[in-house]
Amino acid sequence: MGKFLIIVGLVIAAIGALVHLGLPIGRLPGDILFRRGNVTVYFPIVTSIVLSVLLTLLLSLFRR
Repeated sequence: MGKFLIIVGLVIAAIGALVHLGLPIGRLPGDILFRRGNVTVYFPIVTSIVLSVLLTLLLSLFRR
């Protein structure tokens, strides 16, 4: 369990570094944004799909 937590922490730190360097995580083409007056609704559909695929691949590598 400890090894898994360290790996998860490193992955989160790597994502944070990429966002800090300017990678547009959360603003990918295909994400839906509605703005009307004072209301903003954001649906990160493509971002969710990309993160799901990456996490699936990452976890499948660690299970072996």
